[in-house]
Amino acid sequence: MLEIFYPDNEVESAYGIDYGALHRQGYRGIIFDIDNTLVPHGAPADERAAALFKSLHETGFRTVLLSNNKEPRVKMFGDGVGSRYIFKAGKPGREGYERAMKLMGTDARSTVFVGDQLFTDVWGAKRAGIVTWLVRPIHPKEEIQIVLKRRLERIVLYFYHKRLRNCK
Repeated sequence: MLEIFYPDNEVESAYGIDYGALHRQGYRGIIFDIDNTLVPHGAPADERAAALFKSLHETGFRTVLLSNNKEPRVKMFGDGVGSRYIFKAGKPGREGYERAMKLMGTDARSTVFVGDQLFTDVWGAKRAGIVTWLVRPIHPKEEIQIVLKRRLERIVLYFYHKRLRNCK
């Protein structure tokens, strides 16, 4: 039952993923969450985020930021990293992910998703058939509704990690 929330991959940071390897495997589109995935909640694009997106675009990736936030927040970040974006995306609904792939000209087989939350980011991407990368939240300060979800996420991740250990 909990498997629907399990990520396909788990890493410490969006900045630690081997995007070159993903490109060699045939992936061409990357959908990113913003807050606590690329920068702390509400923070503007920083040099590290801008450099990542520059590198991704030079490699040949197309990117879309997918956020449930309002347009001013998402546009500010998108402009800062030179990426297209979708605001008020309705995650975990599939529609936002499908719109993102349409914007990039990719499909589920050539797209990956990178985000920090199981119940919105990962679950939505999995519902759309996209390979998922769960990253650890960048900063512990979060809105109350996310703090409550994090407690439930810990339970799911406990069983996910237990399953990984048992598969070894």
